Amino acid sequence: QVQLVESGGGLVQAGGSLRLSCAASGRTFSSYAMGWFRQAPGKERKFVAAISWSGGMTFYADSVKGRFTISRDNAKNTVYLQMNSLKPEDTAVYYCSAGSLVAGRSSEYDYWGQGTKVTVSS
Repeated sequence: QVQLVESGGGLVQAGGSLRLSCAASGRTFSSYAMGWFRQAPGKERKFVAAISWSGGMTFYADSVKGRFTISRDNAKNTVYLQMNSLKPEDTAVYYCSAGSLVAGRSSEYDYWGQGTKVTVSS
């Protein structure tokens, strides 16, 4: 079992930056691939980024490539999402997830956090 708690969301102006954190409980964190997804109001949840258990492989949605960076610190049981050059269309609730594979589909992930809200004003 893995429990995930996101933090770091908030209100930011377009062009600004935020760093989201996801703290995981459990000693097996380092064995999981981790993902970030987001869900805008009235829309389906979409893939943002994923990272392998070692951090050696990362994968991004085209919409965030070059602006967002996913990383992890297995010693701290934490995964991060650094978001730069934010746009109003990045506004969403961001969810952290854990699974066995680096994947872009939400069905591949077994554990989910409660989400943290990011609002980007124009």
